[in-house]
Amino acid sequence: MTSSAAVPPSWASTPGVRSRMRQQRSRDTRPELAVRRELHRFGLRYRIHTAPLAELRRQADIVFGPARVAVFIDGCFWHGCPEHGNPRPTANTWYWPAKIAGNRARDADTDRRLQEAGWEVVRAWEHEDPHEVSKRIRQRVAARRSVSR
Repeated sequence: MTSSAAVPPSWASTPGVRSRMRQQRSRDTRPELAVRRELHRFGLRYRIHTAPLAELRRQADIVFGPARVAVFIDGCFWHGCPEHGNPRPTANTWYWPAKIAGNRARDADTDRRLQEAGWEVVRAWEHEDPHEVSKRIRQRVAARRSVSR
């Protein structure tokens, strides 16, 4: 017996592109894992892919609960990196600018809501050096821990 549910249309320009898009990881990406390894190497412990605020249905990549620091490692294409993002995609030009603008608006809204709730937000681009990103995170976590004691 076959399913009567209709398959939603794909926005991919070709079957090959659709296949690559489906394989794109949304968590545990290489840049994220590299930053996590650095943080762990320095003795920091954290939670991963956790919603810092229960009422906010968005997950941070790395969360330091007691220090109230939420870390997001943003992909250059998906979040519109000014250095590596593609401002003029060649396929589906009607779709991608609005999609990326929506992602950026959601990121700004997430940052605002977390900051209003007393959280420190750290955002890093996927192309940034993991050691430098982890150093920035360690400094913020240490500062927040010393204030809360």
